[in-house]
Amino acid sequence: MDRLDEMLAEIRAFVAERQWEPFHDPKNLAMAVASEAGELLSELRWVAGEEADAHCRDPEARVRVADEVADVAITLLMLVDRIGLDLPAEVRRKLAKNAEKYPVEEWRGR
Repeated sequence: MDRLDEMLAEIRAFVAERQWEPFHDPKNLAMAVASEAGELLSELRWVAGEEADAHCRDPEARVRVADEVADVAITLLMLVDRIGLDLPAEVRRKLAKNAEKYPVEEWRGR
């Protein structure tokens, strides 16, 4: 079992213990991904772009940012699991598609 499968199993168990499956249809999960991404965004909303890396390394801010990143990831994984996507395969497929759309020679540094 790889790490992604282990995480999915942990998430499934967490959700099942709380009997949340009826609330986790694809629409609700997609909305939850957007909501959690908004909470992540709020952690950086008023941080100047040139200060964002330092902000994310600050110990107190890092905990908050990490919590929100984890919430986004958990919710996205619940959606992926619900609709039966192979996330690593889809990421690789999309990277290949993006490589065609944005060739290195044309897009490097832009």
